[in-house]
Amino acid sequence: MRVLFLNDLWDQRIGSSIRQMYQHAARLEQLGHETMVFSTTPDKDLVGDAEELGIRLRRAHSDYDPRWRAWVGMNNKPVVAELEAILAEFQPDIVHTHLIHTHLSYAALGAAKRAGAATVFTAHDVMTFCYQKLTCFHGGAETGGTERDYAANWKKCIPCQRLRFKPGRNAAIRKILERDVDRLTVVSDELGTVLRANGLPVHRRVHNAIELQDGLPDRAAVEAFRAKFGLGSAPLIAIGGRLHEQKGVNQLFQMLALLLPDFPDLKLIVMGKRDVYDREFAAEAERLGVAHAVAPTGWLDGEELACAYSAVDVFVTPSICFDTFGLVNLEAMEHSRPVVATCFGGSPEVVQNGVTGYIENPYDVVSFSARVAELLGDRDRATAFGAAGRERLLGGFTIDRLCNEFMEEYEAALGIRR
Repeated sequence: MRVLFLNDLWDQRIGSSIRQMYQHAARLEQLGHETMVFSTTPDKDLVGDAEELGIRLRRAHSDYDPRWRAWVGMNNKPVVAELEAILAEFQPDIVHTHLIHTHLSYAALGAAKRAGAATVFTAHDVMTFCYQKLTCFHGGAETGGTERDYAANWKKCIPCQRLRFKPGRNAAIRKILERDVDRLTVVSDELGTVLRANGLPVHRRVHNAIELQDGLPDRAAVEAFRAKFGLGSAPLIAIGGRLHEQKGVNQLFQMLALLLPDFPDLKLIVMGKRDVYDREFAAEAERLGVAHAVAPTGWLDGEELACAYSAVDVFVTPSICFDTFGLVNLEAMEHSRPVVATCFGGSPEVVQNGVTGYIENPYDVVSFSARVAELLGDRDRATAFGAAGRERLLGGFTIDRLCNEFMEEYEAALGIRR
């Protein structure tokens, strides 16, 4: 079987979901299938053939002002033309699409269908009906995040997007998905609920997964990491991934202010781009008087990222947007770390409340911080939660399980196309 993966992004260092795609492709190769990734880049020097994590990669050029995404994301004609050439060359049986809403565009699905390939579309986010990270569904701070109004409508979208609002966009996306996609999967049950609330077809939930590392960092490597960032022996909490206000960074600063009186040596490591932290969050940390307790490490990957996970006592994901899954939760669980995660989105399907960590509403900073304090103050419970988290990962969130479920989806899609 030939499987062509489509993804706007190609660099596995910038996102867990991209690493997962390559890990999935590698497992298919081990099973005797042939795989390829078609992606895009704004850097003309990177256009063409390459290899990433042992997988064949073709990059096309795409670069434009993101304010036009609602238009270009429907049909990026130059990129679709290059895709058509790849489809003719590679002749895939399956085209498996991941993130396509910015550069590859939804027109890529029609190109795959015209080429005779069966199509599987995996929704990792809400961009099939929302223009950004879904933030309006819970009512925000005014309601304490208690609402669950998932359906998009112009009364909400126009004030949010203004001139970026494109009439008919969502209806056009629904039509394309119904016409050109054989199987549509989502990464969490809650994401399926959200998509169905917006009239989108959902056939199956396939939870995300990670490829287990061959080995975890030893004590010397972890101590070296602590020394590099001046952490000493301080208790650590951490947040990781792309830094954005919707990831709950400012709420986390408020929680840190509540935690410091009881844990004066506590440090928060922020594993994200340093320039983003300095530009968008450092001032708020100063305003709340917690800047001295924040250690912005910059973007981490490879062994340094593994050392960071191994060093922390409690990992937190306090997102105030709809966080569709939270692969960082699994990465923390691989290192036997307890997680306190947001109630918004798919995290409750990953983190078992009261077993591997806690699920809390990040708008309730008192309750969220109390859960973190509980695990910082009770090492036995934290250790037990961390061990249970790793066992949960091993039991249901491995690449083998993901690969098996997608093989079933591929067979179903091929049956439909035949």
